[in-house]
Amino acid sequence: MGQLSLVLLLLSAQWSCAQEDPLLPFSEHLDPEHNVRLKWGFDEIQGTILFELTVNTSGWVGFGFSPKGGMIGADIVIGGVGPKGSYFTDRHATGKSIPLVDQKQNYKLLSLNESDGKTVMKFQRSIKSCDENDLPITDIPMKLIFAYGQSDDIRYHSNRRGTKEVNLLKYMPRVNPPNSKYFNMTMVNFTVPANQTYYHCKVMKAPTFDRKQHIYRIEPFITNFDLVHHMLLYRCPPSVTEPLEAECYTGEGEECIEVVAVWGIGGGAFELPEMAGLPIGGNVGDFFYRLEIHYNNPNKIAGRVDNSGLRFYCTSELRQHDAAILMTGLAVAPGYAIPPKAKSFLTYGLCDTAYIPQVLETPHDLQVFSVAMHTHLAGRKVRVGHFRGEKQIDFLSVDENYDFEYQEVKNLGKTKTVQLGDKLLVECTYNTENRNTLTWGGFSTSNEMCLAFLFYYPAMNLSRCWSFPDAESLGSAMRTTDKDTLLKMMYMKNWNDASINQYQQTLKKVDQLVMVTDSFNNGSYNKGTIPDLNVIPTTPCTLLQ
Repeated sequence: MGQLSLVLLLLSAQWSCAQEDPLLPFSEHLDPEHNVRLKWGFDEIQGTILFELTVNTSGWVGFGFSPKGGMIGADIVIGGVGPKGSYFTDRHATGKSIPLVDQKQNYKLLSLNESDGKTVMKFQRSIKSCDENDLPITDIPMKLIFAYGQSDDIRYHSNRRGTKEVNLLKYMPRVNPPNSKYFNMTMVNFTVPANQTYYHCKVMKAPTFDRKQHIYRIEPFITNFDLVHHMLLYRCPPSVTEPLEAECYTGEGEECIEVVAVWGIGGGAFELPEMAGLPIGGNVGDFFYRLEIHYNNPNKIAGRVDNSGLRFYCTSELRQHDAAILMTGLAVAPGYAIPPKAKSFLTYGLCDTAYIPQVLETPHDLQVFSVAMHTHLAGRKVRVGHFRGEKQIDFLSVDENYDFEYQEVKNLGKTKTVQLGDKLLVECTYNTENRNTLTWGGFSTSNEMCLAFLFYYPAMNLSRCWSFPDAESLGSAMRTTDKDTLLKMMYMKNWNDASINQYQQTLKKVDQLVMVTDSFNNGSYNKGTIPDLNVIPTTPCTLLQ
């Protein structure tokens, strides 16, 4: 009997996990008694948001948005399953009375079911406002209101109502799982050199755990906000067995290339979705990790001491999936340049997942749930296009107003599947109108990067999937096979709108060296071409006529 109970428990857990909807990754109870549960997800590219409201009642249910938390001015939907079938209406409230039905019905009902004393209503709407009776959904906390009845006669709800403030578009759950603990990985009394740009690396062990843990929350731990530009934590391969501390990219510790955490200036804490965690400890292995901090010291001040790093919250209560991070975009290497005086100059980095099986024995699709995009001072826009079968099917993420001073890990709003064979194109837009010399790709703040870090599950032993213009192909297009001649040509060129555009088109047309690298520095190297990145049309604001 005990064995049967265990089997049923395991099946129940598996069934529960199977019910996770990738389109509805976020969840909040709106009342203290847990009678009302809201699940949601959104698609900023399409401009839509999806809700699923579950209420412990067999009567009518209502949900909406309120300017101040009350009825007046609220944007509301009311639905239920009555004797004559289901009903669902888009309404607005003018006072403490039954909300009025909107002339334009801008919410789309997807399903409405009632069973076992619960009513489940799934519906969609536009993120923006569709008419004067709809409230736009913003990226700041909004007051959500709910109410429900005990029958399908829509009348006064009595105390069956409530209000809760939630940031729907920038939601970050604050969970406190059992057996939770935290640890820090930081610099210790490091004296920052008087250099404008300096990368410092520290290879160290994480705390030892007898059992595998899942990291569910990452916080920046910063002692000099004016110096720390960005931080990366890499997992090292088993070949790294000794701690060290030195300037980055000087030949030491460079075997550690698998990114497990990323933070950029202006960003805050990041919490993973409920179904995934970053693995550490136990059978994950007794690895070393490399903490990399980019110090930006434009005034070249000497003697500043720093203890910055990252704080990790973890739990032994394991989640459904191990998560991981894949670095994509334009490889950070010398050799590509952005012309001066450019109003809008584009660079591209290509990840072709068809080459992942060349470095991994058991590859699989990626379920991407968050993205961190990164450029330096000249960056203005970043777009990550998603291609399947030579056709663009979506954007993974878009930032049309990229701000160097505010870089964060961005929840996509839903889980997006990248199938093996799909291509991902990272496009960065730069403005160099105030520069008189070439801007080279590189590590300095005055250099440029074009990267997108993809948070995904289930984890693979994969570190990078990116590209770089093929040197031979670029030399041929520029009518030179000599590197020094090419550099001289670039420096001596008269850069104007016509020459800038011509060079941009040349960079896009030449062959790309597409590189995929596993966690142990084994790589594949293939040729590829840059596809055209189009605008995915958004869903019309009015979802129902």
